[in-house]
This record gives sequence, C-alpha cells and structure tokens, in this order.
Amino acid sequence: MTLEQPPKTLRIYTIIWLGQTASLIGSNMTSFALLIWAWQRTGEATPLALLSFFMQVPIITASLFAGILVDRYSRKRIMMIGDIIAAICTLVILILFLTNQLAIWHLYLIGVFVGLFGYFQGLAFSTSQSLLVPKQHYIRVAAMGSMQTFGSGVLAPALAGVLYPIVGLRGILIIDLMTFSVAFATLARVQIPQPSAVGHAENPWQQLTFGFRYLIQRPSLMGLQLFAMSFIFFDSLSAVSTAMILARSNNNTSVLGSVEGAVGLGGLTGAVLLGLWGGPKRRIHGLLIGRAIVFSFEMLLGLMRLPSIWIGANFAAGLFKPLANSCEETIWISKVEPSVQGRVFAANWFLISIISSLGLLLAGLLADFVFEPVMKSGGLLAPILGNVFGTDRGSGMALQFALFSFIVVLICLGSYAFSPLRNIEKILPDHDVG
Repeated sequence: MTLEQPPKTLRIYTIIWLGQTASLIGSNMTSFALLIWAWQRTGEATPLALLSFFMQVPIITASLFAGILVDRYSRKRIMMIGDIIAAICTLVILILFLTNQLAIWHLYLIGVFVGLFGYFQGLAFSTSQSLLVPKQHYIRVAAMGSMQTFGSGVLAPALAGVLYPIVGLRGILIIDLMTFSVAFATLARVQIPQPSAVGHAENPWQQLTFGFRYLIQRPSLMGLQLFAMSFIFFDSLSAVSTAMILARSNNNTSVLGSVEGAVGLGGLTGAVLLGLWGGPKRRIHGLLIGRAIVFSFEMLLGLMRLPSIWIGANFAAGLFKPLANSCEETIWISKVEPSVQGRVFAANWFLISIISSLGLLLAGLLADFVFEPVMKSGGLLAPILGNVFGTDRGSGMALQFALFSFIVVLICLGSYAFSPLRNIEKILPDHDVG
C-alpha cells in the first residue's frame, strides 16, 4: 500500500530551514567560544586542530552505512535525534564547565558524537529536499543552503566575539541550547515524507556498495563525481592560504580576519542574489563556469601581495561560490531518486572525504619541503618566478596556492570536452520523469 504524500511546498522546507539555521548559528557560536577557551587554557595550536580532527574522523566510517539508515528509517526522526544528541553534548559541556571539571579531552570525546550525529542529521536533511520542494525551486533551496552556511559563518563568530567577553562560555552555551529548542520545535510541527524502500532486500554487502554501483552504472553521474573529486583534491593541495597570508603580512591577524571574513560576506551576498535570480537554465554551465570564476579570483591571493586585493579577490570568489555549489547540488537532487539518495549521497561524500583528506595531508608537506625551499633566495625556481612571487617567507606557498588554483580552472574548462558530464542534463533524465 502506498501512502498519500502531502503536496510539495517551499513553505514546509523554509520552516525547517529557519530552525536549522538558528541551531547552526548557535553551534558555530559554541565552536568559536570553545576555540577561544581552549587557546586561553593551553596557548597551543595543536589542541585547536585536534578538535576538528575528532569531529571529522568518525564521519568517514559512518558514511559507509549512514545512507542505508537514512533511506530506510524516518528522516524526520533522524534529524530530531541529531538535535537531541547535539543539545545533550552542549549540556554536558555546560555542566562540566560550571563544576570546573571541563578539560580539553572532554571536547575531543564530545566532538566524536557531535560530528557523527551531525553528519546523519545533515544527510537526512539534504535527502529530504526533493521530497519537500517542487523541482522548480531546487536552485533556490540550494541557495538557501549557501545562505545558511555563509551567513552563519559570518554572523556566528561576530556574535560570539562580541558576547564572549560579556557572558563568557557559560552564556554562549546557554544561547546554543536555546537555538536547539527552536530547531526541535520546527521539526516537530512539520511532516517529512518517507520514500518507498528500494534495494533494501539486498544482502548487507550489496547495500553497503549500492551507492558506488549506482554511480558506476551512470557515466554522467560518475563524471560529475570525478569532477568533484579532482577539483577538491587540488583545492585541498592549496589549503595553505592562512599560513601564506600570515607569512606575507608579518603575522597580521587583522588582515587574516578581514580576508577570511570577505569570502563569507561574498558568499552570503551571492546566495541572496542567486535566490532572487533562480540560476541558469543549464545548471552544468553554472557549475563549471562558476567554479572556474571562483578559482580565477582565488589565484589572485597567490599572485598579489596587497591586503586590499586579497580582500577584494576573496569577496569576489565568495560571490560566485553559491552559484557553483547550488548548481551542483541541484543536479544531484534532480537526477537521483529520493528513495536512494541517502546511499548515493553517502558514497559521494565518502569518496570526496578520502580525496580531500589526502590533499590536506600533502598540502603542508608540499609547502614545507617543496615550494618554500625552491622559492627562497637561491632556490631552484627563485631566478625564474622570484619577480612574480618574491623570494621571502611565504613566496613558495603563494606559488603553490596560485598553481593549484590555476589547475582547478583548467579542470573546470577542460570538463566541457567530456560529453557525459557536459550533457548530463540531457543524457540523464530527472528522477520524476517517466
């Protein structure tokens, strides 16, 4: 028996989005405040990096089976459980802090649960979009996701920075708990349809590999997957912008903050404009050209040395990021059936996380042992490229950043030569056609 599904409407999605946005702002405020607390307590950078590490590692393993659970069980319930677990973790931190027992290792352990259940919640939310929203609004929904990401990225640190000296970590944690209640209340009042079960009669191994087999059987989607993996790999190899800017600005943290804040402000602006516009008719053009424009501007961070140009280039790059991200997301949710999106999207994330982790691991090694040595005075490339990048500290990282950003631009433009990807919207029908 097939249950009658409620009509698709942007209103229900917007209600959920508002609650999740409030919760994300609260969570990001807490993360920012905890970084301040950890820095004040230890004065070391390693504990700060490990906080992100312990949130990330369990997700790689979870992505192998998360899609199965999201496709099989109530996505609304999974999202609500995610909010509950996150609230409990925040409450535990608050109790430990109030009793003067909070330690760095507590944050590592809690970070495992926050990262794990946050991933399940995010996957359930993303796979519910095509069940809640009419197809003509997919690009606006993706733009709303960009608004959420970039907006919270700008607003949360600003709010936490202002409030932390006034209310301290305790006050930030209490605000976070209040935002969780808003997210939970919005979820409780809406209905999220559950797709019919597809492929759940397979054996466990077949279910674990379902998403990968789904991609392999569709060359256009596999082309989109390979494109994402290739640009993310080279983007990860260029993940030295923070160190590069500090090195080339005499450790000026104000310059660093302005440059990093510019991309968030640009992204928020771009997301708002994209929501008003609706995006290009051919989403693949928005993805490939938009991504090429983003990395063309990012090249300027390595090629130029003026903070004003860095800020302007990062704002311009952020301005086009929602276009590329939203067009890519729209293609995925349009082409993949809602009943299997959990497994397919989890496979997508697993492959990307592996390649991203490899790039991040290599980025620092390349900077310290390859690019910086060859660009220092007397280095192998200093006589050739020294006039462009300089030969002082940070010049090698500038070359590394500009080079790999340029490679991404070539990948974006060169992808037009691959017909299955270029014509993905013609070759592969939308999931609701036929």
